[in-house]
Amino acid sequence: MINSYEFLKSVIDSITEHIVVIDQEGVIQFVNNSWVKFSEGNNSPITNAWLGINYLQACNKSAAMGDELAPKAAEGIRKVLNAEQKLFCLEYPCHSPDEKRWFVMRVTPFQLDDKAFYVLSHQNITERKLAEEEVLAQSRIDGLTNIANRRYFDEFLDSEWGRCVRLKLPITIAIIDIDHFKLLNDTYGHQAGDDCLRKIGPVLKTFATRPGDICARYGGEEFSIVFGNTTVEKILGIINKLLDAIRDLKIPNEKSPTMLTVTASIGVATMYPDSQTNKEELIKAADTLLYSAKKNGRNQIACKFDR
Repeated sequence: MINSYEFLKSVIDSITEHIVVIDQEGVIQFVNNSWVKFSEGNNSPITNAWLGINYLQACNKSAAMGDELAPKAAEGIRKVLNAEQKLFCLEYPCHSPDEKRWFVMRVTPFQLDDKAFYVLSHQNITERKLAEEEVLAQSRIDGLTNIANRRYFDEFLDSEWGRCVRLKLPITIAIIDIDHFKLLNDTYGHQAGDDCLRKIGPVLKTFATRPGDICARYGGEEFSIVFGNTTVEKILGIINKLLDAIRDLKIPNEKSPTMLTVTASIGVATMYPDSQTNKEELIKAADTLLYSAKKNGRNQIACKFDR
């Protein structure tokens, strides 16, 4: 005759969600077939050999290795174990080298033969998260140039600034202004001005290719690029190529006193973020340097080396 434990295992094994059952101390009592198959596919087989392993201690080890969500997961699980709350949910990314994936973990208590157990189910929510990402991405794009807008630039810079503070890394900003853009509009009309910006946006984007970089339309005819973990010294050659790439577009601006085609002026500044500095100081430094480049004849770069 099948006892209650065997019956529970047979039911959980039939569920497609990845499931772990722990006891009051956080010790793993059971993992289902879906969990095992997923783990094997990620080169981290979790089988019955994991029975007796403490799930909370595993979370602590992940936190020590830099997993930022592990402490939050452990805290939520403990609250359910201590009856401080009835349910805990946490959405988290679990990306593979080939695809993006997200899961939601739910922790729920139950009783079996007067003993307390807790089910940790991990449901794949990738389809929903990808749809949400697409909607979010559209809200972050400048409609004219098809690159990041000012809103997303501000969000990204906040995030990258925080990362560089934690890791004691430098961050560099380049602010790019199209020279004599008003003359271009006055000479050829605003449609020509829009066409100019449409051509320049994608060119600038090719110079912001790393996860810590972003290229955005900063406002009007101004653009900005954030280069994470980079100094002016390291990036100056790339900025010079960027300036050349804008000139190479050969967009007519015959009334410009600088050149007969469109050029740009660029201000570039670097800082090592810490508790005594803020991103507004870095933006101001780059903007001041941009003004210097324009004052000194335009079609050039003005830089400030890191401090």
